[in-house]
Amino acid sequence: MPRIQIGSWANDAVNWLRDNLDWLFHLVTTVLNGLYNAIHTVLAAPEPLLLAGILAVLAWWLRGLPAAVLTFLGFALIDSVQQWSPTIESLSLVLVACLITVVVAVPLGIWAARSRIVGGILRPVLDLMQTMPAMVYLIPGILFFGLGVVPGIVATIVFSMPPAVRMTELGIRQVDEELVEAAEAFGTHPRRTLLRVQLPLALPTIMAGVNQVIMLALSMVVIAGMVGGGGLGASVYNAISSVNVALGAEAGLAVVILAMYLDRMTGALNQRVSPLGRRALAKAQAALGRWKFLHWRPATSVAMVGVVVLALLAGGMRFLDNGGSGAGGGNGKPITLGYVNWDEGKATTYLWKEILEERGYKPKVQALEAGPLFAGQARGDIDVQTNAWLPVTHAEYWQKYKDQLEDLGTWYDKTSLEIAVPSYVKDVHTLDDLKGKSAEFGGRITGIEPGAGEMKILKDKVLPEYGLTGDYQVQESSTASMLSELDRAIHQKKPIAVTLWSPHWAYDKYRLTKLKDPKGAFGSGDGLHMLGRKGFSKDMPEVARWMKNFHLDEKQLTSLENAIKSAGEGHEQDGVRSWLKKNPGLVEKAAPSAHATYAKGADAGKAPNIGYPAWDEGIATAYLWKNVLEKRGYHPSLRNLDIGPMWTGLSTGQIDVETDGWLPVAQKQYWDQYRNDLVDVGAWYDRTSLEIAVPSYVKDVRSMDDLRAHKDEFKGRIVGIEPGTGEMQRLKSTVLPAYGLTDFQVTSAGTSAMLAELDRAYHKREPIAVVLWSPHWAYSKYQLTKLADPKGTWGANNQIKTLGNKSFPEKFPEFHGWLKNWKMSPDELGSLEKDIQDAGKGNEDKGVEKWIGDHPGIVDKMAPVK
Repeated sequence: MPRIQIGSWANDAVNWLRDNLDWLFHLVTTVLNGLYNAIHTVLAAPEPLLLAGILAVLAWWLRGLPAAVLTFLGFALIDSVQQWSPTIESLSLVLVACLITVVVAVPLGIWAARSRIVGGILRPVLDLMQTMPAMVYLIPGILFFGLGVVPGIVATIVFSMPPAVRMTELGIRQVDEELVEAAEAFGTHPRRTLLRVQLPLALPTIMAGVNQVIMLALSMVVIAGMVGGGGLGASVYNAISSVNVALGAEAGLAVVILAMYLDRMTGALNQRVSPLGRRALAKAQAALGRWKFLHWRPATSVAMVGVVVLALLAGGMRFLDNGGSGAGGGNGKPITLGYVNWDEGKATTYLWKEILEERGYKPKVQALEAGPLFAGQARGDIDVQTNAWLPVTHAEYWQKYKDQLEDLGTWYDKTSLEIAVPSYVKDVHTLDDLKGKSAEFGGRITGIEPGAGEMKILKDKVLPEYGLTGDYQVQESSTASMLSELDRAIHQKKPIAVTLWSPHWAYDKYRLTKLKDPKGAFGSGDGLHMLGRKGFSKDMPEVARWMKNFHLDEKQLTSLENAIKSAGEGHEQDGVRSWLKKNPGLVEKAAPSAHATYAKGADAGKAPNIGYPAWDEGIATAYLWKNVLEKRGYHPSLRNLDIGPMWTGLSTGQIDVETDGWLPVAQKQYWDQYRNDLVDVGAWYDRTSLEIAVPSYVKDVRSMDDLRAHKDEFKGRIVGIEPGTGEMQRLKSTVLPAYGLTDFQVTSAGTSAMLAELDRAYHKREPIAVVLWSPHWAYSKYQLTKLADPKGTWGANNQIKTLGNKSFPEKFPEFHGWLKNWKMSPDELGSLEKDIQDAGKGNEDKGVEKWIGDHPGIVDKMAPVK
């Protein structure tokens, strides 16, 4: 029989609705979010025990004193097991969903009762809504409304509506027809017949339907926790995914207490609002005898006074408690962090939650499966995730959503995926060894979450590659379930094969064998990437910059994971805080605050004179040290000088220190002249080179010898820099004569003029030869050829040194010590020069500040203080 493409049709319909009715879904999202936030704000405002008191007063009004006492004790128990906030979130979601469901379902039920055609049309629709597996509703919910409470509310409405419609229709139809006929005989309008006769008599049945709506809504709310609905659903989902018995028991108990309260209160509400119910209640109370006081219920006015008094008390306490606000650069800005419930994802997510809270942000974390997580990020519901395994494990999701995501970089490299077996399993060391041993392992490989990229690679590539497809069944579960199975098998000394990855704490806890993958079916390994939603870097540049520079090594990561596991489920941030105490300075390194206060140096208040030539590395390092010294409480001053005056000023003490001495070659003549009045503080960069450079499009010019044959092409000219520099003097006195190039004219301008000439010629693709040196940012901006110096006329390579006046170490001992230990890498120097260039002339300090922000901890590294 040919396959009917129902699934494809459904997918096409969903895509069409999403593409063409996005405005409608956005409107629904706004309305439902607004309703949820309003109700949640009201319920979350009072202190837990005060709200428990309000709910107890309502229970007293509806069911009597025993119900009130049990209500208070039940909600106090929820607070004691630290499930109050999730319970309030779930209660808010249930109330929103039930309010909308009743508003829609009751009119539909009335219409169906009054029209058999409408009833006939609605019946199969209601059958579909009620029998479709509840979790299926979450799939279009994610696509239409993204992650969070809205898809949960919509799915809950759809799933819980049928009983309300059916019970309303049934209640109206069950009203005695003679009563309706009598009302009509007296000329009663059909509307008044409905409101005065049919609805009051049908109210008990309708209320039973409302009760069922609430129960179904609560069950669906728990399922909605899988898509970021929060509340008790998230707690239950976390408990299942981590096989956490304690959390499961506590969250489950909270669900039971909330369900019992809502069930009993809605059932009792019928007795308060229905004439028949009030009559039955009066008869029941009259028959109680001496126990009547236990079931005495206050009048509505008395109950209302009690609720209002408690609410005012709660509001007053909240007002008095709002005295302060969080400090930091985040200014309370919300940010949502999503993670797959894997150890490294959970660990880094809660680490960043703690960091962001310290910086004044309001982060929210959500545990999700990989598919909903990537889909939610692509929609913009999740700001950032810390645990994308790329380029292999999550390749499918990256290819699908990469245009809606930003890669913030790799914070851990390099991982590996593997199958692991206990070390007591003999003769199994590679994936090839699994062949023919399926009976030993029960024909099973214990896997993790079905949406994980590793599971897809295992099924699609690894098993077929090693001929294991027919021999082994991959059991889908969760990471926690897999680890639980591994633990049980090891304690029973049974063979087991599990999907694992490195790094993972299981390799520390158990003796395991990573099965080698000689065919490379698992791929070459991944890096752990930070991914942001599209536009994240623009919206939150500070956080994006922090995350781009974030790195953890294996020791840090595994110790963080262990700290969080030791703290227990629900106490992840306690684990993070205990770990941070053992890793002081990590928060400042990971997220350097623009408002950070720096410790003062021992010589704070001193004012060194720093000289520098107008060379990029000289400008960059002089302004860098100015910024660092100011943070340490110094008052430095900068002076820009040509090379000759610089050395003279150093020798006379007018300049205390300079950071751009090219020795032993380029500035040898100055050193020989002034060395007795100077001190060599040390080299901070090694090694430089001097050279002539030409654009790479100039053919057949690779060395200094080649210049002679191409003199006319370069118009007999070499564009130089400042005439007093050692490089210019060596070029004229040694290099040109050695290669027979003395007939070349060397122009003597400044470095800026030379770079301007190079830029102009490069864009016109004209031949040009310029005096350059390494390191220099020009080699990054342009494609240039360094002309080889086979005769070695430029001399030995230079170091860039810090030079001071002879009295410098005595006048500034702390600063002198910092400079002696200071080093810079080519990447650090190049990025510093670039940031200063981008900031522009006159904004050097801004460029340095940006660079320091991009290099957390650099101030403490350059200028450590106790």
